[in-house]
Amino acid sequence: MAKTPGKPGMLPTRNDVPSNAKQVSIQTLQACLCDTVDLYNGTRQAHWNVKGPHFGELHKLFEQFYTALAEAGDELAERLVQLGGTANGTTQSIAGGTRLPPYPIDLYAGLDHVAALADRYAMVGKALREGIDSTDEAGDADTADLLTQLSREADKMLWMLEAHLPHDKHE
Repeated sequence: MAKTPGKPGMLPTRNDVPSNAKQVSIQTLQACLCDTVDLYNGTRQAHWNVKGPHFGELHKLFEQFYTALAEAGDELAERLVQLGGTANGTTQSIAGGTRLPPYPIDLYAGLDHVAALADRYAMVGKALREGIDSTDEAGDADTADLLTQLSREADKMLWMLEAHLPHDKHE
């Protein structure tokens, strides 16, 4: 099987989003995809290892969240490909592209997971909002709309996590 050396360029498409806007959107979508897949993996880590008095509730909540993140990642990747990009979702691509700090593998207590996830959901929400601005300014309203939808979902998940934490833990 022949491989193309280096990063793949934009693939031809009949999509009429201007080329410059496509480039901005593809770069933004790939960064958000890496963050989303990394957050998915962190949420699965929490789901698998949560312990304590809130186990049942948090185990189910984390499962709902990683399911939603899997769908969000799919939406990001598909939009990226629609614009002529190549969605890079391999473990190596995600590890090299995520903007999130590594998820601690030594957490067990439910509220410790909640706090660690809340920090990361807030980061993803912020990155999505930054992406809304950059893709909208570049002239890709459809990508900005997708990122808006995903930022609302991330904010809702963040709110649900923060509801488990004492008020003095919020910044």
